[in-house]
Amino acid sequence: MLGVEESAQLVAVITGGASGIGYATAERLCAHGVVAVLADRDCDRAVQAAERLRAVGGIAHSVAVDVTDPISVDSLMDDAVAQHGGVDLLVNCAGFALPQPSAELDDASWAAQLDVHLGGTMRCCRAAHDALARSPHAAIVNVSSVLARVGNPMRLAYSAAKAGIEGMTRTLAVEWAADGIRVNAIAPGYTRTPLVEALIREGKVDATSLLRQIPLGRLAESAEIAGAIAFLCGPDARYLTGQALCVDGGMSVDGAWGVAVAC
Repeated sequence: MLGVEESAQLVAVITGGASGIGYATAERLCAHGVVAVLADRDCDRAVQAAERLRAVGGIAHSVAVDVTDPISVDSLMDDAVAQHGGVDLLVNCAGFALPQPSAELDDASWAAQLDVHLGGTMRCCRAAHDALARSPHAAIVNVSSVLARVGNPMRLAYSAAKAGIEGMTRTLAVEWAADGIRVNAIAPGYTRTPLVEALIREGKVDATSLLRQIPLGRLAESAEIAGAIAFLCGPDARYLTGQALCVDGGMSVDGAWGVAVAC
């Protein structure tokens, strides 16, 4: 159970938990005996994901959530506490991509991306605070992106939201340290998820050019990002807070990577 005493069974709320990095994180945490609450807007897919985890011995259930709706988010946390007695870990994975030229970015698209990524992360952290403050193992991991720190065409709102998540992470880490809550972020590079694969199929990401810009020469696997998230949730990271761990195959430190990754 991530190295905690046998009497403790940690409870993790994972938004965007039905697929991609969120689901991979649920798999990893369940393998350590953590109860996974899969929160996702796609209720049917979340139900199926929870069933897959239970089929291999995990403890998981699904909850429908809209991270743009504070009532929905509050209900999610209330449900987790009612069913499992508390919340120990929060992983904010919910998000989507909407690449478009910055000069054509309309206010509605801008607002939607900030509301889901940045606003959704804030609402979930806020709603989980009281339950986390009661846990001796409390940790939050917010999913940022390599695009929070490097420029990339057609990702204006996405990049701004992810940069905001890293700023939020630092503020909450300082403010909530007295409550015993560690707050960190993970900044993945391009990862082989259904979302990224759809962008490649639709021609919104040039895969050949992208791979040339990754020093390790490949996309990340969701399980690799999940492993880093599990580390941030666990006792080996107990003196680590306010940080953004970049797991990107070297993209953020390679000065040669540039503008050719998007069509």
